[in-house]
Amino acid sequence: MSPAPAAQQSFLAFDFGTRRTGVASGTRFTQSAQPLTTLTQDGEARMQAIAKLIQEWQPAALVIGLPRHPDGAEHEMTLRARKFGRQLRRFGLPVHEVDERYTSVEAESYGARDVDAMAAALILEQFFRENP
Repeated sequence: MSPAPAAQQSFLAFDFGTRRTGVASGTRFTQSAQPLTTLTQDGEARMQAIAKLIQEWQPAALVIGLPRHPDGAEHEMTLRARKFGRQLRRFGLPVHEVDERYTSVEAESYGARDVDAMAAALILEQFFRENP
């Protein structure tokens, strides 16, 4: 089976957290993303849940949000998110990082029921804007 044309490729995005990880999906064609779910598992259980999502959605790549201080400086959660990104590489897909400052605040301002999944959707839409 040949890969989908670039405009039709789907992506999964993650808003990593130590207690919750939001997940969203989207395609380059629509340049939009929709919240999917929030994973509450940790460690290997989280990776198994992600494996199921990858099998279901068949993404061309994965996108993770990197939290930073307002001035752009990195902090402990930035390092943890990068580690999570390295763990995602086990699935054999490209992993892209996006600056995700304020995505949770923005998701809350929209009144999202699942703030983490909505933040992941905002991360993916930012990725599409930065990587047309």
